[in-house]
Amino acid sequence: MTIQRIDPGPILSEAVVHNGVAYLAGQVSSSGVREVGSQTREVLAAIDALLARVGTDKTRVLRAQVFLADMADYNIMNTVWEQWVAPGHAPARATVQAALAKPQWKVEIVVTAALP
Repeated sequence: MTIQRIDPGPILSEAVVHNGVAYLAGQVSSSGVREVGSQTREVLAAIDALLARVGTDKTRVLRAQVFLADMADYNIMNTVWEQWVAPGHAPARATVQAALAKPQWKVEIVVTAALP
């Protein structure tokens, strides 16, 4: 079976597609905005764009992993998440506090999605 790598680099690919499933790399803010709500919106927009590139969308997300630098930001992140998730299509999800790779990052989200 073919493995398709989207924007492969020396460390990671932005997405990998195999056997009808898209595995997205963790998405983080690139704008420099410090507020978690804005970062979450930016990350979810990046996820939408990557899902579109591989031919699927957020209604087909199977699983999401949310990493927060500070669990005090959970409610703000979750408010943005609830506005984004397609009604009736909420994926399985875990949210944990984690030390992210760069101090300016407040949220990182990883998703796995089915292809049509």
